[in-house]
Amino acid sequence: MQIPAPFDYARATTVADALALLERHGPESRVVAGGHSLLPMMKLRLARPEWLIDINDLFELDFILRDGNQLRVGAMTRHTTLLESAEIAGLFPIFTDAERVIADPVVRNRGTIGGSLCQGDPAEDLSTVCDVLRGEAVIRGPGGERILAMNEFHKGPYETAVGQNELLCEIRFPIRPRSGSAYEKVDRRVGDWAIVAAGAAVSLAEDGTIDDVAIGLTAVGVEGTISPAEAVMRGEKPREELFVEAGRLAALASNPVADQRGPIEYKRHLSDELTRRVLRSACARAAASPTSVSPTSLSPTPQEG
Repeated sequence: MQIPAPFDYARATTVADALALLERHGPESRVVAGGHSLLPMMKLRLARPEWLIDINDLFELDFILRDGNQLRVGAMTRHTTLLESAEIAGLFPIFTDAERVIADPVVRNRGTIGGSLCQGDPAEDLSTVCDVLRGEAVIRGPGGERILAMNEFHKGPYETAVGQNELLCEIRFPIRPRSGSAYEKVDRRVGDWAIVAAGAAVSLAEDGTIDDVAIGLTAVGVEGTISPAEAVMRGEKPREELFVEAGRLAALASNPVADQRGPIEYKRHLSDELTRRVLRSACARAAASPTSVSPTSLSPTPQEG
């Protein structure tokens, strides 16, 4: 039987309370929300925190808000909420693509976007999604609030810029006109970690050329987005030859390892193919998206279900 090492438990009621508990209990304390990554690691004794700080009562961090030309998502927003949000699907369909292939309903009902990002697993889907959407992380700590771009938030496998006494509170995404995004994943079975996955976000200029593009890969040793593949696309009209070249460059940028999920060449082939697919989808969605973005006042996004 696998059981965690002994630990103490506290349940925070507000963000300020959670920060105070983290400060009080020091470096051997860990935050838990859904717990689907942390608790298995504790059972295997790969993680041995002395204190667990439960933040499931922090309802102030459970929101999806449209704030002008920006979408704000609270760190405690559950995967199911992201999957079922009409606002998310309309603005950032890459989220809907990714959430459909994350684990299973049990995990999606409890897991949070903040937990996924802070775990920092190289095979985790939402890190790539947030990278290609040029998201910003809002982090609070004893010194106040700071905002980091995603390329500053991720520090490496299982490592982020969130300090031990800090809390990821929300993620902000810019809303651009004529934009589309997509995510595709290959796994061994439904809900498994990715063998390889790819994400892309594209914004078109008024003349139909690619104004901006971001391309990311999951589970193949790529940190951040893939600049060489992005560079060949900017200023060009979307076309198949462009997708082929971007896929080739993405595969070259990948650094997979051989394991039980497949050999290196297979993973590079998937990196190439999936990059082409998400670019086709993202460009098609961008061409069909609104040509302008109308700022709205800060208001909650209606939730379905």
